[in-house]
Order: sequence, then C-alpha cells, then structure tokens
Amino acid sequence: MGAAPQRNRQAAASPLRVVEVQDPTKSVPAVSKPGPLHFARIPTHAIGVAKERRTHPRACLSLPLRLIRVGEVAEPVPVTLVTRNISSSGVYFLAPRKFETGTAVELEVALVERPLGQGSVQMCTAAHIIRAEELDTPGWHGYAATFDDFALRRDDVLPLRYQAS
Repeated sequence: MGAAPQRNRQAAASPLRVVEVQDPTKSVPAVSKPGPLHFARIPTHAIGVAKERRTHPRACLSLPLRLIRVGEVAEPVPVTLVTRNISSSGVYFLAPRKFETGTAVELEVALVERPLGQGSVQMCTAAHIIRAEELDTPGWHGYAATFDDFALRRDDVLPLRYQAS
C-alpha cells in the first residue's frame, strides 16, 4: 500500500517569516473570527473557564508553547513554555524574561499532541504582548498576548477521497 503524495506549499504562518507547511494548513485571521460564548466539545466542568473580562472566553489549559521569535530576532533555541489560559483571540503565559508591552512575538502552541506525531496539531501564530505582570516567583513574568494572525499545522495526511479537487 503506497503513501499518499505530499504537496508542500509556501504559507505565511506569520507576517514575521514564511514557513514550509503541508496542504491541510488553513490560515485564519484572528481579528475577524466571530466566536461563540462557550467552548464546543471542551469539558469546561473539568478544566474550568477563566473569569471573563474580555469579549472571547478563555479556557484554563496548560498547553506546550514555544517562543520562536521576539521582535525581529529569532530565538537560537526555541524556548519551551506553558500556557495558563488561551482563547480564540489570545493567550496568557509565563516566561523567565522581560518583554515590553507592544513587543511582537512568534509562538507555536501544541493544541493536540499525539504519540509518534500522527494527528498532532500546532498553532503557529504572530502575536504581540498587550499586558505584562510581575509575579511572586522571582525572575518570572506573566504575559498576555493577542493573536495577529495564525495558521494551523497538522501532521496527519487527509485521505485523497476527502480532499477538495
């Protein structure tokens, strides 16, 4: 049984750089998405929902987050962090370094991670810091970032019969 042919294309995962992605990647502008006031198919009774002061509800999820770029400077080794909460318009995370409000960042958030990589979904996003907070933990800071643009990168292959012609 042969593998389905892979077609690669250039897609802008962020305005900061161009990355090579597979065909299942869909680019979605974060600003124009209308969002429901609930999370479909997420057991919020088990994970909780953050107190809502914003227009988009946030889920209290600890997802792996990689800091790829800060401003125009790429990280030599992407820094792995964890989200505190996330919504369709932004993310709150902790970092052991200081960023100024308004700083552009490029992040990758692992939405779904599967063993052996099949079925994983990563959100590649350009964002900017809108709030910085000092924490009780020495050396750590809390940051709220809003998504400017994002793309979803999937590593599974959609069977040909389900692909658009």
